[in-house]
Amino acid sequence: MKLQRNGRSKALVVGAMALVSSLSLAACGSDDNTGGAGAAGTSAPAAAAIACGKAGALVAAGSTAQGNAIDVWKTNFGNACAGSSVNYSGGGSGAGVQQFTQGKVQFAGSDSALKPAEVEATKAVCTGGQGVNLPMVAGLISIVFNVDGVDKLTLDGPTTAKIFDSQITKWNDPAIAALNPGVTLPAADIQAFHRSDDSGTTDNLTKYFAKASGGAWSYPSSKTWAGKGGQSASGSAGLAAQVKQVKNSISYVELSFAQTNSLKSAAINTGASKPVEATADNAATTFAKAKIAGTGSDLALTLDYATKEEGSYPLVLVTYEIVCDKGNKAETLETLKSFLTYAASDNGQKAIGSTGYVPLPKELAAKVQAVIPTLA
Repeated sequence: MKLQRNGRSKALVVGAMALVSSLSLAACGSDDNTGGAGAAGTSAPAAAAIACGKAGALVAAGSTAQGNAIDVWKTNFGNACAGSSVNYSGGGSGAGVQQFTQGKVQFAGSDSALKPAEVEATKAVCTGGQGVNLPMVAGLISIVFNVDGVDKLTLDGPTTAKIFDSQITKWNDPAIAALNPGVTLPAADIQAFHRSDDSGTTDNLTKYFAKASGGAWSYPSSKTWAGKGGQSASGSAGLAAQVKQVKNSISYVELSFAQTNSLKSAAINTGASKPVEATADNAATTFAKAKIAGTGSDLALTLDYATKEEGSYPLVLVTYEIVCDKGNKAETLETLKSFLTYAASDNGQKAIGSTGYVPLPKELAAKVQAVIPTLA
């Protein structure tokens, strides 16, 4: 199924993106619970209420890409719902899926949809059911850089792939220079950083390379890094910290981490009339044309990493909350559904807009909201 934009839906997406720079994070209270001040930076309760339901403690792990979003949601949820909490440990998408299939967490965050073998593994913990992918956090991967004397940088698929595979090792390489006329590039070694842990962000980056590098990236897309050379760090926060500290470095992190660490992001030459900046608005253009690849309660998406549409940023990422469609733990099911309902709501999506994430397209959010009540 294709999430097409007609005139009205385009207006909704644009309207949602206009909120990204202006919305403050806001907590909300249910009808019978009084919320606190909310997340850091919150100034007033939001208009919509969180339906808290039965109090409970959720344990989750996985994607570091959504870490900043989870921080906002769990603060607002905990403030609004007395006795309820969310303990999210991160650790990377691969670790999250593994802990879910071992029955250690109520939900896992993954920047890649479950593979068939992983779905099969979930059946051991989802009694009578299986794991499904619920898109909850939309964002983009920024190619962040810290290059001496360079404030703006443009890259493309082939050049970026060669940089991360140590095929291009100097910042003044002719391929980089050709994309940046008038920019003085240093004759310095490139310090490229990649994830040391199994990462859905890595998986999405390498899916982009597979579609847009013209064969420069010779490895299959994967959560596990396969490129030659470079240095590694754990998690998105670890990569961001390295780029901030190391001169003439480059890496890949979600826009949220680029913003939090005041890192510069490269524009991407996609073949459109001008390079596309790494902004929430430009990512929203790509998300609006995503296709649902899953069936039934599974809402896994297919994204167009090779888009050449004007103003459409190609390096996008969706974090899925992985849950059982049937067979969730009875003692935490009501709390799980309450938390996910809030996260998928307009209020929950707006709350993370100011931290560098992209609110889900209205049509997709509605589908997620319809699945959550059916979880059993």
